[in-house]
Amino acid sequence: MQVVTQPEALHVVGIALRTHNGEAFETIPPHWAAFGQAQLAARLPHRLSDDVYAVYTNFENAGIDNSGRYTLVIGHAVPGHWAELPPEGLTHVVAPASRRAVFPVKKGRFDLVGAEWQAIWQRTDLEKTTLADYERYQPDGSIHIHIGLTPTSGTP
Repeated sequence: MQVVTQPEALHVVGIALRTHNGEAFETIPPHWAAFGQAQLAARLPHRLSDDVYAVYTNFENAGIDNSGRYTLVIGHAVPGHWAELPPEGLTHVVAPASRRAVFPVKKGRFDLVGAEWQAIWQRTDLEKTTLADYERYQPDGSIHIHIGLTPTSGTP
């Protein structure tokens, strides 16, 4: 884990799913399949890169914990001024500028992302914001999970 400062808000436009952890293993894989079929890169000419983001936000218990329902948006980062009017059928979400704990997942091992989340949820040493966390998938196979931290978190 590394703690970094995300100096600017991350704007992501993509497809949305409302779910909760009790059903995530059934709902999230088909959502990823829908993302693959949607060919969003072609619909988002203003995307900042080919990186794919999976943003977890709109938590039912925002600021407290990840229990309850939340929204998962899978898509691409876009400039903030362009994101406010997403193409029809797509959603815009924001991961605010903040301090973030960044957890790497073994390169190309999408199958290990769920286990890494399980380990992150068990950590009590992180003062998580539970506002907008995300996974970043890069074209080279790199995968990182970014967790929002409170400004007063004791984590370096």
